[in-house]
Amino acid sequence: MRNDRNTIFRIFLTAFLLTLAVLVVAYAGMSDRIKSKNELLNFKNATASSVMSEDGQLLGKYFYENRTNISFDQLPEHLVDALIATEDVRFYDHHGTDARSFLRVLFKSLLMNDRSSGGGSTITQQLAKNMFGRASGGFMALLSNKISELIMARRIEKVYTKNEILTLYLNTVAFGENVFGIEAASARFFNKSTVDLSIGESAVLVGMLKANTYYNPRRNPENARARRNVVLSQMKKYNFLDSATADSLSLLPLVIDYSRKARSEGIADYFLVQVRKEAEEILKHIKAPDGSVPDLEKDGLVITTTLNYALQEYAVRSFSEHLPVMQRRLDAQYKTSSGRRTLGQVTSRELVRLGLEKRASEMRVQEIFDWNGTYTDSLSVSDSLKHSLTLLHAGLMAMDPQSGGVKAWVGGIDFKTQPYDQVLATRQLASVFKPVLYSAALEDGFEPCRYLDNDSIKLSGFEDWSPENFDHSYGGKYSLSGALARSMNIPTFSLFLELGFDKVNEMWRKMRFSFELVNTPSLALGTAEGSIKEVAIAYSSFVNGGYRLGPWCVTSIITHSGDTIYSRETTGEKVRIMTERTSQLMSAMLQKAVREGTGVSMSSVYGVDFPLAGKTGTSQDYADAWFAAFNPGLVMVARAGASSRSIHFNSGSNGSGSALALPLVALTLKKVKQNRQLRETLIKTFPELPPDLAGALDCPDFRDDSFFDIIIDIFEKDKKEYYDTPERRIKRRVNRIMRNIFKKRRYER
Repeated sequence: MRNDRNTIFRIFLTAFLLTLAVLVVAYAGMSDRIKSKNELLNFKNATASSVMSEDGQLLGKYFYENRTNISFDQLPEHLVDALIATEDVRFYDHHGTDARSFLRVLFKSLLMNDRSSGGGSTITQQLAKNMFGRASGGFMALLSNKISELIMARRIEKVYTKNEILTLYLNTVAFGENVFGIEAASARFFNKSTVDLSIGESAVLVGMLKANTYYNPRRNPENARARRNVVLSQMKKYNFLDSATADSLSLLPLVIDYSRKARSEGIADYFLVQVRKEAEEILKHIKAPDGSVPDLEKDGLVITTTLNYALQEYAVRSFSEHLPVMQRRLDAQYKTSSGRRTLGQVTSRELVRLGLEKRASEMRVQEIFDWNGTYTDSLSVSDSLKHSLTLLHAGLMAMDPQSGGVKAWVGGIDFKTQPYDQVLATRQLASVFKPVLYSAALEDGFEPCRYLDNDSIKLSGFEDWSPENFDHSYGGKYSLSGALARSMNIPTFSLFLELGFDKVNEMWRKMRFSFELVNTPSLALGTAEGSIKEVAIAYSSFVNGGYRLGPWCVTSIITHSGDTIYSRETTGEKVRIMTERTSQLMSAMLQKAVREGTGVSMSSVYGVDFPLAGKTGTSQDYADAWFAAFNPGLVMVARAGASSRSIHFNSGSNGSGSALALPLVALTLKKVKQNRQLRETLIKTFPELPPDLAGALDCPDFRDDSFFDIIIDIFEKDKKEYYDTPERRIKRRVNRIMRNIFKKRRYER
């Protein structure tokens, strides 16, 4: 008997000593994770920063973890009930730990490896895990984690109220897909805020807490529905729901409204990249009270931008309306025998250039953009490259020419599969370059009614290169204003020869284009390269009095607590690059280009009949199509084309600036026209020319080399003065009548 007692005593003593040793080792491993009261009080949960449009719409978020913290009063009662019923029914009765549950887990789950016994962690213990994480390792790490969470749970209960604990928990819990917190989860799976969740939706999200992948309602809807019903059953069991309600809800199908990005995110992804760059530069110069720099991904900042949400949405819609039509036409062109041959040749060259010729037949699974919807498919390297080469790309940017603030930024057709920003890409400018040349000429003393030769020219030193007009016409003379409005190449080249490279280059540099100009004859016709952004800056100077400014995006930055740490009150750098007189004349000449010249379809086809100035551009072989339009309230520039200049439309009916790029602007502005508030905000009336310039453009676009025109040239008065007098008006009327008698105009619209 005594031996039996001694044996039992030794067993218990050994167990006690082993347990004590285990606890000592465990505590040694967790000592650095036990937080003080002050550390708990100062706990800062990482919160995603939000980017807002100027009209208060969410554009996107920056986050380390996709999380939006909310307060207790934003939690629906049924959500809290579902959580307590499922995870910790004695939550309001304990002080952070539940002895019965803990012992069950300790002896069944840990010692006996019985996983069917369920979890024993209270909501407060789970919060401790969410707040400070767990150590990885084997049995000792698991034991250390459990003990540290027990200790931390008790401390948390002394620092925070029960409602605060529930709020912290729901703001920290993970839902998979890099989504953290109930608000981000509500937006992801139901496209709504937490406060708007139904009972069934709350049950789905609470059910995910057991295993967020296995019970993911998008990936595993049947599992999610079954788990939802378990939560509803728990709510019924503990009298949070009556039987009738719980039973009826359990019969409903699982319905989600999945949003990959939180609510409004996705409409301005390219713009968000620019905002991040600008905001990070701003934040470098802002210090928190503790000396730290605010963190875009963790501090829950609210960044308000210059972008107009409605205008951005209209621009994005114009892309989806116009580009699919043009893409089908381009695809059809490259399905012909000659098109397939050309595409094959270009593909072969690209494979060699990229060093992939030996891997051309290698199959790859990839995500492919299509206007009907992005999809995943297995393609050979060669076929993938063909798809990429024939894909039409486009970009559009709009800005306020008076302040430099960006109003719309569409950097491409699909940010996920085509992340390279077309607004920043440099391509051949074509005729969009011509206003740079003409503004340099006006600065040098040329006048809009100065006539330019339209005679055929051959340059022997440049392989007999000869500029050609789009209509292949020759002879006569065009006024500066007429040549620009109708985008005539030969008169423009004549102007370039007369003005000289240096003066053009000077204006180019003032406008801050990044491309370095080369003094070649073809420069006059737009072989220089530039980006949509650079063109928008340059064209703004034609309507703001001659200043270079912007663009910029961020108007204010506010902390999560509501303190303004940055507010932009000025337009920033404002540099005069041309006289006000030149700016006024360029504005008038480019209005003529839209009203009578290459941009006439804005009104005749698309019904955009409010005053606009602008210029089309079509690069060689229709590789790039441009259109830039502006009025005193808005500048908008668009460009479209394939990634390779070897892939392009074969005719101007599809590939010209007026056919491919202009509709992107026209369709956007047509929607603006229908929005009264936006129209009144963005569309401003051009001011009248001052008295000394009132008649500056009052001359025929084209003049024949006729006897009458020669006489007019001889007796014409000083062209540099344009005071509009009754005598001059009578003279202009007589001259127009006489010219109509003696000649026929030879331009085409």
